Amino acid sequence: MQKPRLAAAGIVLGTIMLVVSLCSAAAYAQGGAAESAWPTRQWLTSTPEEQGMDPAALAKLVEFGATRSFDSLLIVRHGRIVLDAYYAPYAADIPHTTNSTTKAVIGTLMAIASKDGLLDSTDRRMLDFFADRSVANVDERKKAVTVQNLLDMTSGIDWEEPLSGRPVSMIAMERSPDWIKFILDRQMSSAPGDIFNYNSGNPHLLSAILTGLTGLSASDYAKARLFGPLGISTWNWRRDPQGISTGGYGLALLPRDMAKIGYLYLRHGEWEGKPLVPAGWVEKTRHATVNMNSSRSPTLRYSNLFWALPDKKVYMAVGYHCQVIMIFPELDIVAVTTARNFCPFGKMADDISGAVKSETALPPDPAGTNLLAGVIHEVSTEKPSEVGAMPEIASSISGKTYKFPSNALNVRSLSLTLAGPNPHYELEMNSRDPTAPALKFAGPIGLDGLFRKSDPTAFGVAATKGRWLDGQTFVIERRMLGADAPLQKWTLGFDGGRLNLRGNDRAGLEVSIVGESGD
Repeated sequence: MQKPRLAAAGIVLGTIMLVVSLCSAAAYAQGGAAESAWPTRQWLTSTPEEQGMDPAALAKLVEFGATRSFDSLLIVRHGRIVLDAYYAPYAADIPHTTNSTTKAVIGTLMAIASKDGLLDSTDRRMLDFFADRSVANVDERKKAVTVQNLLDMTSGIDWEEPLSGRPVSMIAMERSPDWIKFILDRQMSSAPGDIFNYNSGNPHLLSAILTGLTGLSASDYAKARLFGPLGISTWNWRRDPQGISTGGYGLALLPRDMAKIGYLYLRHGEWEGKPLVPAGWVEKTRHATVNMNSSRSPTLRYSNLFWALPDKKVYMAVGYHCQVIMIFPELDIVAVTTARNFCPFGKMADDISGAVKSETALPPDPAGTNLLAGVIHEVSTEKPSEVGAMPEIASSISGKTYKFPSNALNVRSLSLTLAGPNPHYELEMNSRDPTAPALKFAGPIGLDGLFRKSDPTAFGVAATKGRWLDGQTFVIERRMLGADAPLQKWTLGFDGGRLNLRGNDRAGLEVSIVGESGD
């Protein structure tokens, strides 16, 4: 008599589990309100099929990333990571510069300051926060600029930083001794609120305003009120000459931590069930209305330092060269990319949305799973390049320090040790700021066709390898992992105590310089 009872109990239990599963899926479809898996300590992972996504479609996304110089591609659905790919030699534990995604973090901190009661209104006028400064070119338009104008890139401050073109004003700001003064003293080109004009000075003013409101740098305020609650413990953040955290760019985060920022917005500003960012702020950001006047993407909109593609039902934090956090509220998805090249947002949004096949779990797909695993393995495995035979000169030049006069490559000195069990280099570079000390770098060199990684530095992790072309010519390739910077490739010609170094400058022009060893 016990067996029928057990069978009946199993049927009831199975029915209950099915109902719970369906209810959970429905909750996810409505924005994940019932989601209880918070990634504060670590992310949960899942197969794509368990979250209704096609692994073969995700494999195509990973392959696409390889054609666009991606460093990472990460997708979260229903609070679980379903795709986590890293392109060699970049790796998951290296913070990646986020470029202008920093702006969205500054916007988020302003939202938290508002919730904390430190900012009474985004309608407060900008100049109220800089009453201790003497500001040039003040007119009625400049007096009318508000915090919200800074958040929406509608301040009207004269600024040249086109979305596709040379950021003239940003470069001039970098060269100035006081960035805040440089921005505040600019003339006005339009009335505040009239027109969108991309301007990295706007969020830098917000960073200074945050410091005035909180008594902390944006980095320290983030540690206390954003990064800390989200469980983000690893980051780097640049500062201007006065020590203000750079507001327009300069923040480096791990891709998985970038996803936490997106997940906070996906969960309507809540974290572990507690409000962190006001829900109204999230809604305004999600339903952005400021026209970005983009000829390439006419539907692009802007709000609170976030971009939006309303027709794709996605909004995002965007940094130069595809440092992106994409948020898909209706699909309960966060996607993160880090890269060293441009990527088409619309295509990415379509491809990610297209990988969603169901709001509930799909049957296991062994073929698709194997395909995805194979593609991830392919992009994450470094392929060795050709190497040449080591010539006799390798021993005689090892340990010598070659010093260079002022040059367009900013190389001050270079020392190579290429003979022996531990090939390595020591490099001094002149800073772009002529008053700053030289920048020193050191690390191992791979002579087997594979990169060797340096210890972490404030600039990232340097991956370096080299090969001999002939008895006197050595080619060295160096990449700063996690930095949006091109591969640095130098051809070195040794001639007695002289070293001829050829490479490209920041403008891409080939430069040849000669150094002397002094021996």
